[in-house]
Amino acid sequence: MKILFIVNPISGGINKEPFIKEAKSKCKKYGIHYQIFKTTGTDDEKHLEEVLSRFRPDKVASVGGDGTTLFTAIAVMKKDIPMGIIPLGSANGMAAELSVNPEPSKALEDLIMSEVFAGLDMLVVNEKYYSIHIGDVGINANIVDAYDKDKNRGMTTYAKYFIEELKKLTPFKINIKANGKTYLENGLMLGICNSRKYGTGVPLNLDGNPMDGIFEIIVVENINLNSLIKMGLSKFDKSFHDNQNGILISTDEAEILFDQPRLLQLDGEVIGEFEKLKINMIKGAVKLITHQENAYLT
Repeated sequence: MKILFIVNPISGGINKEPFIKEAKSKCKKYGIHYQIFKTTGTDDEKHLEEVLSRFRPDKVASVGGDGTTLFTAIAVMKKDIPMGIIPLGSANGMAAELSVNPEPSKALEDLIMSEVFAGLDMLVVNEKYYSIHIGDVGINANIVDAYDKDKNRGMTTYAKYFIEELKKLTPFKINIKANGKTYLENGLMLGICNSRKYGTGVPLNLDGNPMDGIFEIIVVENINLNSLIKMGLSKFDKSFHDNQNGILISTDEAEILFDQPRLLQLDGEVIGEFEKLKINMIKGAVKLITHQENAYLT
């Protein structure tokens, strides 16, 4: 067996070297050929393509957070190479959604041992940008953008921008075409959901399933302290989730038009401002290494 480890050295501010050392030791013990690919932020896609073509791994391990998972998924989705996730980022939302063991060493054992594979869906936005998790337009995208530009990190910094955005909330017009219908809505946020929860564990979409060939569009119509508390509590008990404050549409493709160009984030990365979004689903785009305890397989 050959395994390629795709490592983001800076994700989550976590030192990956202890894990890399352990992974090398396990691979040597069991006679597994391995290679380590570390992202640098410069021509990573091109360099990874060269490594994949040369090394030809049997399995690929994404070592990092949600951004690393997406990067890896895009790289392997047209190659029929199975990928697994080692959760070592600040946000490991997709790993949690897919029942990946939160302990990196045990996640590695599962990746090595498992022969259970499942098709993970991929969303394509404007024929160029990809998402396997959650994207949005509105308050959260604005917060992520401000947070990314700040040299400080942590919940205090996030809370600062969250409060600032709450002070200037203004609904905007949203035109959605999906399932042969047109929806005209006013909202504070539009969610594009291939799964259920943000990396924080707070669910936006209780109907999400990243393996069912459809995605959900959520229009959040109002945000107040009561609904925020309920959303926070829903991290621990989904019965607290407030479904009264949004519109939900399930579909496999959609076109969305805003009243003006608005900021889009996908899987924690700010993409840019768009007035129109065209969203398509690629069902089972990625061959995911998983196990029978993954709830989406039942």
